[in-house]
Amino acid sequence: MSVLELLKLLKKKEITPYELILEYIKIIEEKENVYNAFINVYKEEAIRRALELSKFEPDNYLLYGIPIGVKDNIAVENMELTCGSRILLGFKSPYSATAVKRLINEGAIIIGKTNLDEFGMGCSTEFSYFGPTKNAINPEYVAGGSSGGSAVAVKIGECAISLGSDTGGSIRQPSAFNGLVGLKPTYGRVSRYGLVAFASSLDQIGPIGLNVRDVAYIWTIISGYDPKDSTSVNVQVEKFDEIFKFKKYKIGVPRHIITDDVDKEIKEGFEYAIKKLTDMGHIVEDVKLNYWKYALSVYHIISSSEASSNLLRYDGIRYGYRADGEDLIEVYFKTRSEGFGDEVKRRILIGTFCLSYGYYDEYYIKASKVRRLLKEDFINAFKNVDVIITPTVPTFPWKIGERISDPVKMYLADIYTVLANLVGIPAISVPIQKSSNGFYINLQIMGNYFREADILDLAEQIFYENNPI
Repeated sequence: MSVLELLKLLKKKEITPYELILEYIKIIEEKENVYNAFINVYKEEAIRRALELSKFEPDNYLLYGIPIGVKDNIAVENMELTCGSRILLGFKSPYSATAVKRLINEGAIIIGKTNLDEFGMGCSTEFSYFGPTKNAINPEYVAGGSSGGSAVAVKIGECAISLGSDTGGSIRQPSAFNGLVGLKPTYGRVSRYGLVAFASSLDQIGPIGLNVRDVAYIWTIISGYDPKDSTSVNVQVEKFDEIFKFKKYKIGVPRHIITDDVDKEIKEGFEYAIKKLTDMGHIVEDVKLNYWKYALSVYHIISSSEASSNLLRYDGIRYGYRADGEDLIEVYFKTRSEGFGDEVKRRILIGTFCLSYGYYDEYYIKASKVRRLLKEDFINAFKNVDVIITPTVPTFPWKIGERISDPVKMYLADIYTVLANLVGIPAISVPIQKSSNGFYINLQIMGNYFREADILDLAEQIFYENNPI
C-alpha cells in the first residue's frame, strides 16, 4: 500500500502503528534471504517506536507510524553507518541526518538501513561488502544502483517508502529498474547534513516510492533550509496540496541524444510518451544540448576527483575497520587495501590521477569548464521550455555479474541521469509502460532550478494516465 493509503488507515485508527510495523517486519523476514535489500533491520527499535506513537494522536503527525527505509550512507543516531563498506564496520553514527530527523519528527518509523554500492559508487548494487541486492521483478537481474536496496525494499513491500541518495542517477536508475518513482531534488533543496559524502558537488538525498504522490509528500517534508549544510538554499518549499494542478507544460525533447545504443523498446516507449503528452494537450518541441556527449566523461572526472578527496578520512585510526601493521604507514596501507572494495579503489585511483600535479589542469579544470558549458545549455533551454524529457536509462537491467568485468559498459547506464547532477537541477523517473521482458520503460523529467512542483505535476499526469504499476 502507498504511504497516503496507510496514513488514512492509521488516522482512522483502523490499524495501529504497532500492528503495521509487525506486518512489515514479517515481510522482511520472509523476503530478505532472497533479495538482500537491507543491511540492518531495526526490529526492536521499530516496535518500541510504534508502541510510543500509539500513545499520541495521529493527527499531530504527517507520517504517523509510516515505516521508512534509509540508505546506509545516511546517518541515523546510534545506528551503524557502513556505506556498504568493510572499512566502516562497527561505526555508529552519533547523530541523525537532517532529512532523517525531519521524518522522525513527523512520526515516521525508521525500519532499517538499506543496501547500496559501496559509498554509492556503482549502478547495480553489486559492489556492496554485504553482497548484491537482487532485482524486485526478477532476482536473477541487478537492482540498479547505488540505491538498489532502497528501491527493492519499497517494491517488495519491506517498507512503505525509502530515502536514497543520487550522485549520478543513484535514485532514478534503480527506481527505473524496479518500476518505481524516484526523485532527485535540486542541489541544495534537501540538506546533505548526515549524508556521507561521495562527490560533494553532486550528492543529493531524495525519496523512492510506489507512486508520484508518495514521493511528492515525502519531498515536502525533507526539503527546506538547514544551517548545518553550507550548500543548503533558503527557498520556499511548496505545500503538498499546491503541487498537483494538472497544468499544461512546454516540454523540450533533445532527440539528438537518443542514440543507437538505446534499446529499441525503450526508444519506442519514449516516442509513445511524447505522443501521449501531446495528446494530453502539452506542447512538445525539440531542444539542443550541445555538450551532452561529454557529460559522462565530465561526471566521472569530477565525481572520482571529489571521491578521492572525501575518502581520505578513512584510515583506520579514528573509527571503523583497522588492519594490523608494524607502523603507521603499514596500518594505512593494509586498512585501505583490505577495507575498500575494487570499484571504490578504481575511482580513488582515477580521481587521484586527475588531481595530480601536471594533470589537474588537463582533467579536473577542463571538466569543470565543460560542466559550466553544459549548465549554460540547460539555462538556455529552460528559457523556451518548462521541462526536458529523456529516457531514464538506455537499457533494461542486466543479469547479476554480467558487467562486473566491464566497468565502462556499466557506467553507460547513467548516460542520461548524470545530466541533472552535473547541472544541479531536479529530475524524476516515472514508469510509463511494462516492457515485453517484464521490466518497465521509464521516463525522466528534468525541471528548472527549484521547480520540483513542475516535474512532479507532469509526472503525476503521465503516471495517472498510464497507471503502469
